[in-house]
Amino acid sequence: MPAEEQRTEPEPTVRDAISAPDAEGRPRRVTRRFPLFTKDTARPEGGGRAAPGDAPAPARQWPMLVVLSAVALGLLLTALDVFRYGTLVVGAALLGAAAMRWVLPRVGMLAVRSRFTDIVTYGVLGLAIVLLALMAQPNPLLQIPFLKDTLHFTLTK
Repeated sequence: MPAEEQRTEPEPTVRDAISAPDAEGRPRRVTRRFPLFTKDTARPEGGGRAAPGDAPAPARQWPMLVVLSAVALGLLLTALDVFRYGTLVVGAALLGAAAMRWVLPRVGMLAVRSRFTDIVTYGVLGLAIVLLALMAQPNPLLQIPFLKDTLHFTLTK
């Protein structure tokens, strides 16, 4: 009997917080719950480099640089008192970001969320900016009649 008392069971290994043993030393059952502590976050779909890893940094992130350059150009045009064209360029840059997110398999840092959410977000914001730029006063290029009626109805008593 003394020989049996010296026999010890090996210590269970802890891989993460979910697989940690319970109070009796038995491994917990596998669950689909998230671990208590995460070590990393998953990249969004298509969030990898847009060029191979040995390419220089600007080449790896060219989709984001194209969109940022177009937005910078639009802001410069707006600052130079060409308001309508500047905001059109900013809206077109966001629409271009939506198109790149839809067409290209890898867009680098342009991928922020899921592909669907990025496309909808970039597209709706870009379209809203373009429409607002076309409706800007004076001499709007786009007139939507029901907006004037809605404004007149809500502001007059």
